[in-house]
Amino acid sequence: MASGGDKADASKKVVTTIRKGERIPRRSLPQFEEASSFSNAIRRDGFLGTAMDDKNQFGPVGMMIMLLIVATITGFIIKMIDIIISS
Repeated sequence: MASGGDKADASKKVVTTIRKGERIPRRSLPQFEEASSFSNAIRRDGFLGTAMDDKNQFGPVGMMIMLLIVATITGFIIKMIDIIISS
């Protein structure tokens, strides 16, 4: 990718460490805040913040819901294309 966004790259510095016996460097943990429920997490961090950025412990749940939504939309589009082609 082109390196035109130096300001964006500088704000996301990733500190990596390599421990003895490991080949793949570990990145530092992201900022993480506990939420009391999934709806509270969505309200506070937003759906994309919860699912994509793992801002709280409900990241995997948000990602599964996002997968369900995308799969449903994709299936609907494929079905509509099939109906259009067959008629």
